[in-house]
Amino acid sequence: MRAREYGLNIGSMPTGKLNKITDVPGVSVGHSTVIDEKHQTGVTVIMPCPENPFTHKLPCASYVLNGFGKTAGTVQIEELGTLETPIAMTGTLNVGKIHDAMVGYMIDRCALEGKRVVSVNPLVCECNDGSLSDGRDRPCDRTNLDEAIASACEDFAEGAVGSGRGMGCHGLKGGIGSSSRIVNFDGKNYTIGVLVMTNHGKLRDLQIDGRLIGPSIDDAINADLPDKGSCIVILATDIPASDRQLKRIIKRCDVGLIRLGSFIGHGSGEVFIGFSTANRTSPKDTQIRQVELMNEDCIDTCFRAAAEATEEAILNAMFAAEAVTNASTGKTKRALSEFYGKV
Repeated sequence: MRAREYGLNIGSMPTGKLNKITDVPGVSVGHSTVIDEKHQTGVTVIMPCPENPFTHKLPCASYVLNGFGKTAGTVQIEELGTLETPIAMTGTLNVGKIHDAMVGYMIDRCALEGKRVVSVNPLVCECNDGSLSDGRDRPCDRTNLDEAIASACEDFAEGAVGSGRGMGCHGLKGGIGSSSRIVNFDGKNYTIGVLVMTNHGKLRDLQIDGRLIGPSIDDAINADLPDKGSCIVILATDIPASDRQLKRIIKRCDVGLIRLGSFIGHGSGEVFIGFSTANRTSPKDTQIRQVELMNEDCIDTCFRAAAEATEEAILNAMFAAEAVTNASTGKTKRALSEFYGKV
């Protein structure tokens, strides 16, 4: 079940058909989940467009709210303002292996199109799932990346799946969540979609729809921990926005975290990525490209959409996630659904 099935309607803006990041045309999401005696982990991949993103680069921006994180690939995005690979997410110590796997995937994909790759900038984001999974084994590899890419679709699973399998949120079970909002410019509808990997927040700070419920849950299970984790936010849109405009928009994703009670703790890495499917490059581009751009006087609507979609995406991650136990340590992250409406 998702937040709206619990009667929660976050914000005032309309959602897309699925209320997911994949309401942005051309975007798909896939997972590979690893579950065994020592591991509760996996890989999640956001495919930004049907075409090869290396030859059809997308406007992209990154923003680090708190830098206690190990995301790879943001340096070139900051410099060039483009995305040229799918976006992968995994556990902290697996970033290097999935980075290498993405290099291999892009070399293979480009080779099929007759293009030789000598440099590529994979974007791999992470949160630390060490409380539920033994990340030292680094169990995810090219096989998991390929599985996640092959499974990519519009109506993807949320909760304790893929890279979200071992994540916590506000002391409870976290994971993968998504939401979207529709905006209208000049009589045409556009979509802003958000996907989150949640692994942040203190239980006693958790508030939902303006109601502080964390203390009541904590009194019941005594699970409150320091705010040590991370939150990755991926924002996609079909609005023709520049990388500079995208950076302004994704900065407002922090409003969604704050509305749920996060104060962005010292040990938490909040990294936001935003891309637009409009104005993609093409091998046929001339030396001067003509592009459309959003009138920045209208950007407030996008700010609101980013805030609302992020807040709801985090709630969807928590409501959709079941409780998960690390078999080797006995540690369990309880599910929000066990308590919501009962405290």
